[in-house]
Amino acid sequence: MRERTMQLVLHYDGAQFAGWQRQPSRRTVQGALEDTLARLCGAPIGALGAGRTDAGVHARGQAVGVRVPERWSAPTLRRALNATLPHDVWVANAFEMRSEFHARYSASSRRYSYAVGTDGCADSPFRRHWEWSYPYPIDRALLDASARDIEGEHSFRAFAVRGTAPPSDDHRCRVHTARWCERAGGLTFFIEANRFLHHMVRFLVGTMLDAASGRRAPDSIRQLLDATSNDDTSAPAPPHALCLECVTYPSDLYLTT
Repeated sequence: MRERTMQLVLHYDGAQFAGWQRQPSRRTVQGALEDTLARLCGAPIGALGAGRTDAGVHARGQAVGVRVPERWSAPTLRRALNATLPHDVWVANAFEMRSEFHARYSASSRRYSYAVGTDGCADSPFRRHWEWSYPYPIDRALLDASARDIEGEHSFRAFAVRGTAPPSDDHRCRVHTARWCERAGGLTFFIEANRFLHHMVRFLVGTMLDAASGRRAPDSIRQLLDATSNDDTSAPAPPHALCLECVTYPSDLYLTT
């Protein structure tokens, strides 16, 4: 049977999922998508995500690679999926890709955001689902300085869950941008890099905020970039305020736009 290679761009609310990756007896985004694809295509269809978001983490730009029967075009597949998927998953776009496209290994960068609520309404039930309500005063200058320290190529061993990368991995990532932006009611951290380690963004956010609120040394990020373990890193920020915003691929992999 002839096939088409597709990239699906997913939005999902991670609150009711045990993360991206399929797990026995647990509800996951990959499981929900693969089950829906199997019903539509009449056969098992694997769905490979660009990143394995953790339980509770959201996405506005998770990229997923699938191979489907040739009868499906990108627009018809998107419409059929959105008519069938559960309410907390939505296909924002679909592209036909070259056969060599790989959702994980073809990516040139990924971008995440992390929302922090700093005003008196951050605990509202309309906001606490998406933001981390942070109760301490924040020195914005220190926060911005920490973000600048992250940019560039570094070993982020101190900001990764121990043992989740192979022993031979140098834990080096190239961070293209890292910045805090003001918004109504709080701040949002944006970070884009060529790769991310397990819990890396959450460790960075937790450590930056502790430093900017006087709960640890102001230059903690700079010091920890030289660390060989995560023993002295702050606890990771909670997952519910983290969102995978987009994944970027070389333009020559796209057959449709």
